[in-house]
Amino acid sequence: MANRAKRQLNGVVRKVLLTISIGTILMILICIVLSIFVNKNEVVINRKKIDPVEKPEIVEMLLTPNKYSRPQTELSKVRGIVVHYTANPGSTAEGNRNYFENLKDKKATYASSHFVVGLDGEIIQCVPLTEIAYCSNHRNEDTISIECCHPDKSGKFEDATYKSLVELVAWLCGEYNLDKNRIIRHYDVTGKICPKYFVDHEDKWEEFKKDVFTYIDEHPLYEKGSNEEKE
Repeated sequence: MANRAKRQLNGVVRKVLLTISIGTILMILICIVLSIFVNKNEVVINRKKIDPVEKPEIVEMLLTPNKYSRPQTELSKVRGIVVHYTANPGSTAEGNRNYFENLKDKKATYASSHFVVGLDGEIIQCVPLTEIAYCSNHRNEDTISIECCHPDKSGKFEDATYKSLVELVAWLCGEYNLDKNRIIRHYDVTGKICPKYFVDHEDKWEEFKKDVFTYIDEHPLYEKGSNEEKE
């Protein structure tokens, strides 16, 4: 009788354990499905929040692939935009682009940027948006970088530079569904005083981000309620 009772008890225990195991597996599967659903909905919400704007005029002068400035490492996910200044007063957008290009021969350091905005507002693209640039330290892997030229050591941008930077960042926010908090400075990544003027004048940095989203509000690519917007 004791053995029979023991066998019955063991059978009950096995059934209980089996039920618990099945329940645990089901809970894990439900959590995975819910996570996918939530992530998809977050993307949809972001797309509805950030209206696309027209792409600004960009001169494409891509760097030659090389390990010092264009390693061709995939940029699989864009989670932010990092604003920099060149720290080289009076230099041009093309001059900074050529500096990155020449690193393949000089091999002095690793450096590059997706874009350089010039003193006259010209925008030069150095690295495709599908690849990382060497500009923002550990955030290289998930951000787009923008270097900005400036006329003097204060780091303050020319009006034309500022205007083009606003338009470029607005376009990128629409392309990648990035809200205002995803626009950051190099300073926010490493503590480096870059871009200097926006570090020295926090109010101007906040004003810049507001200007980006004012531009988005005032220059939507599609009219509200249009078929293109719905798609």
